[in-house]
Amino acid sequence: MTDLFDDVRGKTALVTGGASGLGLAFSSVLAAHGAHVYVADVDSSALAAVSPGAPGELPGASPVVLDVSDGAQVEEAVREIVAARGRLDIVFANAGVALGTPPLVPSGSADAFSWEDYTRLVDVNLHGVVHTVRAAAAVMKRQGGGSIVATASTAGLRNDPFVPYSYAVAKAGVVNFVKQAAHDLARWNVRVNAIAPGPFKTNLGRHADAEQKGPINAGAEERWNEVIPLGRMGDPSEIRGLALLLASDASSFMTGGIYPVDGGALLMGPPLPPF
Repeated sequence: MTDLFDDVRGKTALVTGGASGLGLAFSSVLAAHGAHVYVADVDSSALAAVSPGAPGELPGASPVVLDVSDGAQVEEAVREIVAARGRLDIVFANAGVALGTPPLVPSGSADAFSWEDYTRLVDVNLHGVVHTVRAAAAVMKRQGGGSIVATASTAGLRNDPFVPYSYAVAKAGVVNFVKQAAHDLARWNVRVNAIAPGPFKTNLGRHADAEQKGPINAGAEERWNEVIPLGRMGDPSEIRGLALLLASDASSFMTGGIYPVDGGALLMGPPLPPF
């Protein structure tokens, strides 16, 4: 079993949104098991914190400044990785934001819907996944295999009053895009799966705005703790096992799967709003 899970040694991986939150968990578990990880993120300061020589450096990692909503940027990043390493074995299409206000807001609140926020989120959370998978698939088809893992969400599997419309729409799109891509790419031995996180203690999960610069939403964690069967939000470290499984040959007969990691939250249905 150790050989199955450690088979990422020497492989080349790309993790988008890889410098913080769940992306950092993905980057760190791959680096810890010997992969050369290209950590891509739009936040240069977050990248600096995990770059070689920094206190939080990841062994064998290379930082890449990347906006996944720009397809040309994604294609160029993949070209440069392949030019440097010769191949691309593992890709986590993870980058995401959470712009906008959830649809259920207290009476008297300002209009929750912003078209600018809506389109920006869909461009990052859905189109960013499409750009990343397309660029990776072109390489993996030529080399005869690879593993692609997208970050979906439990909000893409059922309604969730805690997230904006755009987030639910984008994550539902990711779920079905992964299934379509998995079916299409299987003939080249390219596996495509998705992790569907529930409530995790990350900036994206706990901040009031989706750029992760606003105040912590003080009530969010308490409300989730009341409706999650395991009684708490997840820690990013708890997603690493599934990430390593899907990246490694231990999942060699797994494709097109959507795997929730949610403390049992889907068993209970969506939480009720606090008003």
